Amino acid sequence: MKIVCDNKIPFLRGALEPYAEVVYLPGAETTPEVVKDADAIVTRTRTRCDASLLIGSSVRAIATATIGFDHIDTAWCEANGIAWSNAPGCNSWSVKQYISSVLAVLAERHGLQLDTLTLGVVGVGNVGSKVAEVGRAFGMRVLLNDPPRARAEGGEAFTDLDTLLRESDIVTVHVPLTRGGEDATWHLFDAARLERMRPSQVLINSSRGPVVDNAALKDALHKGALKAAVLDVWEGEPDIDIELLGLLDIATPHIAGYSADGKANGTTMSVRYLASKLGLPLTEWTASGIPAPEQALEFAVDASGRTVQEVLIEAVLHTYDVRRDSDALRAAPGSFERLRGDYWVRREPSAFTLTLLHGTGDLASRLERIGFKVKTQ
Repeated sequence: MKIVCDNKIPFLRGALEPYAEVVYLPGAETTPEVVKDADAIVTRTRTRCDASLLIGSSVRAIATATIGFDHIDTAWCEANGIAWSNAPGCNSWSVKQYISSVLAVLAERHGLQLDTLTLGVVGVGNVGSKVAEVGRAFGMRVLLNDPPRARAEGGEAFTDLDTLLRESDIVTVHVPLTRGGEDATWHLFDAARLERMRPSQVLINSSRGPVVDNAALKDALHKGALKAAVLDVWEGEPDIDIELLGLLDIATPHIAGYSADGKANGTTMSVRYLASKLGLPLTEWTASGIPAPEQALEFAVDASGRTVQEVLIEAVLHTYDVRRDSDALRAAPGSFERLRGDYWVRREPSAFTLTLLHGTGDLASRLERIGFKVKTQ
């Protein structure tokens, strides 16, 4: 048995070797010649899995260690007997942490009092539902937009997109990339929609690059049509628009979901899926060896004489300050892929134990909603 794996997938080496010949390669080097005699592929978003790669191969199963799967031609695979799986929700807590840090930095930079603002969440799946919890933890009013869920569950809990854009101060996008159908998301935020936004609003995209028309966003920012914009994902990445980069408040190299914990979850789900498809005794396997971060995993925050927002911001930025990644991309925009491939060890709030000094039960509860393990004194 032969399995071809992206060499940037962490915690994977050694798991499959007892049962197969395992070939580790950069995503760009996963070619038809390499996979011709392979039984399975473990991949990331940089490898396009379609007829051009797979036709004539012996591949039976593909596992992508990512939430997104628009790099897999699922219809072609299914028509040709190739099973596939993504890793839904694997890094949802990581994106939750990313948005928490973005909100903290925006609040400090622009003097925002978050509990007076409305957060609009576009796409309320594994990720969006957790992001909504962040908004509530900060005391924000939260509006939810998810047409498929609204149709399935009833519209009471959801808001149509036009209303959400009209009433939100900060809009954050968490949808898959789809190009057809009534819920198509390609250029969901096009020039017309961006023109309807206000100079007081902030737009955040950490879903897929083409969900926001980058040329139209650049034009809107030049015109001052938005207060600020934040991009983690880009059209044409890794070759990004340098002019747009300079206009953004926060700009990162597609790493919102790149916590070590999220990567471990994605690897675990991929191995378990292949085990189920290839008959390997790894259906209960779990990635191990997640390293410790640079920061202390146990820390204290003193709430004496401080606002709820100040305490939450300190706690969030202890675990992750998104400015680190933004500064790195601005310093070397041509290193987009290297910054992703050699990403530093970022641990999610659940890895940290926070001792809250002189805080209320409500404050402790808010910290727990963000994801922390909280002790009180």
